[in-house]
Amino acid sequence: MSELLNSLVELIRRTSAEIPDDVHQAILASLENEKKGTIAANAIKIIDQNIALAKQKSQPICQDTGSILFYVDVPVGYDQITFAETAREAVTLATKKGYLRQNSVDSLTGKNDGTNVGPGAPAFHFHQHRSPEISVRLALKGGGCENVGAQYSLPDDGLQANRDLDGCRKSILDAVLQAQGKGCGPGVLGVCIGGDRATGYELSKTQFLRRLDDRNPNPTLDALEQDILKTANELGIGPMGFGGKTTLLGVKVTVANRVPASYFVSISYMCWAFRRQGVTLDAAGKIGKWLY
Repeated sequence: MSELLNSLVELIRRTSAEIPDDVHQAILASLENEKKGTIAANAIKIIDQNIALAKQKSQPICQDTGSILFYVDVPVGYDQITFAETAREAVTLATKKGYLRQNSVDSLTGKNDGTNVGPGAPAFHFHQHRSPEISVRLALKGGGCENVGAQYSLPDDGLQANRDLDGCRKSILDAVLQAQGKGCGPGVLGVCIGGDRATGYELSKTQFLRRLDDRNPNPTLDALEQDILKTANELGIGPMGFGGKTTLLGVKVTVANRVPASYFVSISYMCWAFRRQGVTLDAAGKIGKWLY
């Protein structure tokens, strides 16, 4: 096998079987915050046991190994076609090895060829930069958490949400309230204010590439992130909707320009099985370092 193929199979294995340290630390901190002996505390304990078993056995953290999302930063002139071909081969091989469930079906026929490869699967987001570095980030996003994503078009009379920051806040908190523990909470929100319907959702998902313990460099967005996290965790929804203090593990918000006629707030939700990992590669495709 080529060096690149080996590297991508290992990236898929670790992403599927191992929670990033920043996410695991947030889960452990939430356990300390929950009242001992409650259903919420027990739910998080089971989650922690699940994490340990998956890593020990090198098996998927969750049976829904989800949509496969590659985010690839490459220098000018890099062969993106060969990378995508190799990544599809890696996905097929990782599926055969059991790192991924046979999880991708034809939307018209419902047939599953067992490869996890087809139109739009896996998904690739290539970005050229002037750095010589090649970096690959992978997110595996389950269907349960994808189902509770939401997009709001402001103004929203039902929420009394206007085209301002308070209206964005109301929309985001309504999405948390509507989820009511679905999507395998405690979860993480990725949010984009602005953009169009497609780019808003796309940019909201890029927020899952941030570490949970980072802080937004934009003071306005940083304050919004901290406010939503605090307020959502006071709603009493809790892990899996069982009640408790941990409804969300994190909130990450970005902003994009919009046309005057539209004002979208796009909200993506990631479950506690926050599968995100990344590597740098050398020119031959060998892993240089792990990014999370």
